[in-house]
Amino acid sequence: MAEAADFQGTSPSPARRWLRRTGALLAGAPLLAGLMQLPAASPADAAAPDESQAVSGPGSVSVSVNSLTPGAPTEGDTVTVSGTVTNKGKQTVTDAHVGLRVGPLVETRAGIDTVARNSDDTQSAVGPEVGDKYSEEFARLAPGVSQPFTLSVPVDELDLGKDGVYQLAVSLAGQTSAQPWEQTLGVQRTFLPWQPEEADTKTKTTFMWPLISTVHMTAETGSDEQQTPVFHDDDLAKEIAPGGRLDRMVALGKELDVTWVIDPDLLASVEAMTDRYEIPGGGDDNIVGGQQSVAKRWLTEVQKAVAGKEVVALPFGDPDLASLAHNGTSVTGSLSHLKEASDVASSTVDSILHVKPTTDFAWPVNGAVDPSIVKVATSAGADKVIARSDSFEESGGLSYTPSAPRPIGGGTTAVVADAQLSTAFQGDMTKASASTLAVQRFLAQSLTLGLQTGQQRSVVVAPQRTPTASQAQTMAEALAILQDGSWSESQDLTSAAKAKPDPAAATKVPPASSYPSSLRKHELPRSTFEQIARTQAKLDKFKVILSDQSRVVTPFGRALNRGMSASWRGRQSEAAIYRSGVEAYLDGLISQVRLIDKSETKLSGRSATIPVTVQNNLVQGVEHLVLRLTSTNPTRLEIGGDAYEEQPVAVSGGHSQSVKFTTSANANGRATVVAQLYTQDGQKYGEPVTFDVKVTEITATVMLVIGGGVLLLVLAGFRMYTQRKRAAAREAEEQDEEAGEDVDGPQNPQALEERLTQESEAGSRADDPEQPSDPAPDTAPESADPSGTGERVDR
Repeated sequence: MAEAADFQGTSPSPARRWLRRTGALLAGAPLLAGLMQLPAASPADAAAPDESQAVSGPGSVSVSVNSLTPGAPTEGDTVTVSGTVTNKGKQTVTDAHVGLRVGPLVETRAGIDTVARNSDDTQSAVGPEVGDKYSEEFARLAPGVSQPFTLSVPVDELDLGKDGVYQLAVSLAGQTSAQPWEQTLGVQRTFLPWQPEEADTKTKTTFMWPLISTVHMTAETGSDEQQTPVFHDDDLAKEIAPGGRLDRMVALGKELDVTWVIDPDLLASVEAMTDRYEIPGGGDDNIVGGQQSVAKRWLTEVQKAVAGKEVVALPFGDPDLASLAHNGTSVTGSLSHLKEASDVASSTVDSILHVKPTTDFAWPVNGAVDPSIVKVATSAGADKVIARSDSFEESGGLSYTPSAPRPIGGGTTAVVADAQLSTAFQGDMTKASASTLAVQRFLAQSLTLGLQTGQQRSVVVAPQRTPTASQAQTMAEALAILQDGSWSESQDLTSAAKAKPDPAAATKVPPASSYPSSLRKHELPRSTFEQIARTQAKLDKFKVILSDQSRVVTPFGRALNRGMSASWRGRQSEAAIYRSGVEAYLDGLISQVRLIDKSETKLSGRSATIPVTVQNNLVQGVEHLVLRLTSTNPTRLEIGGDAYEEQPVAVSGGHSQSVKFTTSANANGRATVVAQLYTQDGQKYGEPVTFDVKVTEITATVMLVIGGGVLLLVLAGFRMYTQRKRAAAREAEEQDEEAGEDVDGPQNPQALEERLTQESEAGSRADDPEQPSDPAPDTAPESADPSGTGERVDR
């Protein structure tokens, strides 16, 4: 018997355990008597924990409850608890055992919170241990060593009485060499809801199931006809891939009776991934994304999951309503962005999921509200604001939790979600122990709420916006137990909002001073909305010149909505980078329509035309532009008969066009000219181009000199022509005479003398220098050197 008791899993007889505990008490009696004779410890000594106890006494062993099934037992069930015990002390624990203890009813919701906060306190009483045969023994538990355990107890052995929530504790008792008597070294408390029969009046529970992510798409699109979207990363593919966070949300929610709360931006982003999309590459160029099949599969699963369920669509991009209310309303145009985001929500969800969503709910971050938030939330058409009870606190001292809907005036209803239920799944749920405790605490709160009064109430659960995969798993486990339980029934969000309000519930919206400072410090600053307004102003000016505005207005409009997203909270630097990227990309597009720089232009004469070139490097054509050419010195140079002239401009995509302006000069010298593009409403577009025009007027004297020179050239040419003609005639005559001499004999001496004289004169003329009146030589080849910096205008 003694040897068998030293092995794990072997239980000694009840008589032997009674003898062992009695011996431990008798051995400790002399020590207790000696302690009673010692002088009282000083307050400082009393406050300090005993070091030996800290390393080997109560609390030196950690107890984890990794599973508890069933979470809400009924008659005939067997409760099974599994977990681990870990010796965190410095001494070996011997003769230890793990057992179950059932404590008294916890009859208030505040009491549940208190127990949960002190769940591992070994000092407070829990209740008697269930029979010895339902315990598990450990002969030796060395420091740092963990041991698993599993305890199974028929629910009939737990001695549960009336309906309610009971404490259920797993404790480890044992001894150490420093304290050789049995004592509780570790404990873990949880809750066991008990209502075996169907409740006469069930609580109607609404569970919001959010499909929301962070911002992934940029404003950039390709120049192709499909406008290939550009993502700033490929992280969304990881979330929707099998096992990813959003994949788990869809797979788990599909099996539950929930109200889906969806950000249309998420759906639009995933749909964009079903076709060609790009992400930044290693250099300046983008690379093509390859997760099309993943995106198609996820959207198909979402369509199946929401079929027959209520879908609530948030405004596009899930704008931060509190930040907008506190920092954005003073910036012109901020509320219009919220209206646009609300207007496109329904059509976006409907076109992708093929369901008509509800769009009249607004959901501020954490359900925290004040009058300004409510005003902003309802400005875009919503008439129901989802608040939370830790913000919308009761002031009448109610002893029960009222129903969710509260009429707050102006036709607006505050749907107040229960804070304790809504925050039950926050924190790290990757550990099985944390997940199990969260599930049991949620169930305990729900049952206690239902037992507060015999009246039926509508309760809303609004969990965190972006649950992790482990948090989603924990939520699903708790909700599955609740929906199979005996005290609650499911209800959609719209029905909860329409439920009969409790006349004793608070209906006054909390003041601005009560808004949590922890939330306020993470709000989007005023500079966010100023930058969005600045970008919008540039977009408004740019879009009026485009032949196809939708290619620019739509992607930039949605990008500005994303710039206000609540997902930027706590990520101010990333938010600023995103907004600056949107503005910089728009600036780049605007600069693609510009004036070509001009160098100095030379104007010879009283009138001429000056060309100015407009270049359009966009894919689409531009129109509704006006080009104005202005003379800064109209007394010297007039344009179009005045100081300036305007001409309409329309340029096809990828082309340039020269616009010609008629000018007239009144005096010589330089005149500065400014070319500026305007939209048709008179707004300047782009940067101006400034250049000088050098005026050189032609006088009458100069004209006479030029005319005389031309006349001399004509006369010289005529003289050359006549001389050549005479010379040719003489040469022909001489040839004829020579031919006659050959026939008739020697020439007359007198004729021979005349011929010799003529040849002599001709030779002397050939040696004389060239005269100005002589024929000019041929013009030299034109110089191949580059021309000067000035331009010659068209005449």
